[in-house]
Amino acid sequence: MANQSMEIIAKVLEQSANLVEEQVDAQLAKLNEMDEDDLERLKERRLEALKKAQKQKQEWLSKGHGEYRDISSEKDFFSEVKDSKNVVCHFYRNSTFRCKILDKHLAILAKKHVETKFIKLNAEKAPFLTERLRIKVIPTLALLIDGKTKDYVVGFTDLGNTDEFTTEMLEWRLGCADVINYSGNLREPPTATQRSGTKFTKVEKKTIRGRGYDSDSDDD
Repeated sequence: MANQSMEIIAKVLEQSANLVEEQVDAQLAKLNEMDEDDLERLKERRLEALKKAQKQKQEWLSKGHGEYRDISSEKDFFSEVKDSKNVVCHFYRNSTFRCKILDKHLAILAKKHVETKFIKLNAEKAPFLTERLRIKVIPTLALLIDGKTKDYVVGFTDLGNTDEFTTEMLEWRLGCADVINYSGNLREPPTATQRSGTKFTKVEKKTIRGRGYDSDSDDD
């Protein structure tokens, strides 16, 4: 039975390899058939795509993307969220040292993922928001898409239950919520730097409405 299974797997892999090889050969043949005019048109399309991407990046930067910023009030929160499609907002408190840990990682990710706006808001200055979003654990990240709260990162539970999680771990977690453009494997968290005995909570893509969120803890 085991041998039969191995034969089936080997056959599937061989078929997949042949398919990829055929696709590559077809693409090479197509390139060989192109004349100078075709290549020039291809070059123009690529240049146009690059210009479009650069224009989009400049638009994001003009809206405050590319840096991790502290906003001063709940009013600012609503204007910031309205202005951008993807937003990560860190609800923090100055007296909670784990907020400083998140700050370090978020500052790195803000520069890497310009497509997303990264902001922070002092929870003590935002009683209406913390009540509306039912934020009871500090730190909490609210992940918003198109002005709606899609997901939360509450404390460090989803990051390995450790203060020493990596930036890559947080990046993966944000990718699970589709709030950043993540190019890695979403099925499993990055484990290259995982320490022995560290526990991870597997995260499924989900949508959580603000009023449906709750927590048993008042602080982390």
